[in-house]
Amino acid sequence: MNNKLAWDDLKLILAIVEAGTLSGAGRALGCSHATVFRRLGDVETRLGARLFERSRSGYEATPAGEEAADAARDMAASVADLERRIAGRDLRPSGTVRVTTTDTLLAGLLAPVFVEFQRSFPEIGLEIAVSNDVFSLSKREADIAIRPSDTPPDTLVGRKAGRIAQAIYAATDLATKLESGDGFACGWIGPDERMVYPALRRWFTGRNLDKKCQMRLDTILGIHAAVRAGAGLAVLPCYLAEGDAALRRIGAPLPELAVDLWILTHQDLRKAARIRAFMDFTFEEISARGDSLAGVA
Repeated sequence: MNNKLAWDDLKLILAIVEAGTLSGAGRALGCSHATVFRRLGDVETRLGARLFERSRSGYEATPAGEEAADAARDMAASVADLERRIAGRDLRPSGTVRVTTTDTLLAGLLAPVFVEFQRSFPEIGLEIAVSNDVFSLSKREADIAIRPSDTPPDTLVGRKAGRIAQAIYAATDLATKLESGDGFACGWIGPDERMVYPALRRWFTGRNLDKKCQMRLDTILGIHAAVRAGAGLAVLPCYLAEGDAALRRIGAPLPELAVDLWILTHQDLRKAARIRAFMDFTFEEISARGDSLAGVA
């Protein structure tokens, strides 16, 4: 009997451990519940060991299953490391660059930058992962991250492209009422608990404005839409709101909410031609839009 474990076997075991169910593992692997069940039975038969115990909550790994899952994690890290090092040897600007950024940055700043990049480097394809979650560059979930941060990870290298200013905005009609004194009781639009934005929540709490929030949303783009509709006052990044004719800024940018904008990659990829081309081009384009970032009219 061939009782050797293949890499696909280890990936199967790890998927079941991480998902806790066969159906969840199947979704992660792109196959059916029945296929996962059959493959798991085949692996356990070949090894002559039980890897999981079925419980009310799902599948729980036995000590043998945990050991196999640990080996799978080590192998996945080694494979990702090899991919990064090989990709870093690329000498010409071609291939694919996978970029992760936020929905707000894409909508308010980066979309035209990406279009211009592809016009300048037609042999480089872009894959844009739009997410407000932080992707792991070490695991090759993305090659480059463009994100706001005052403390970028030490494991990544890159360039600070500018500093994002933020300010208070209102719909034009509401701003006019505020100036005339008619909008004194105007409410606020703030972040809800699902939004990972501790600095903004501290800003609201420190000014007791959290109690005046009449509407809360879990994305900046959602807050932007609510402000445009006249729902109240809100803090928005200047690059998103400053050029919007439907909005008017109330006062100067808020220095306590300013944050650096970084273009980051893994150190093993920094010398790849396509990565260098993208990072250099994007840095120059964002730098040219410095007034927009800083909220300068």
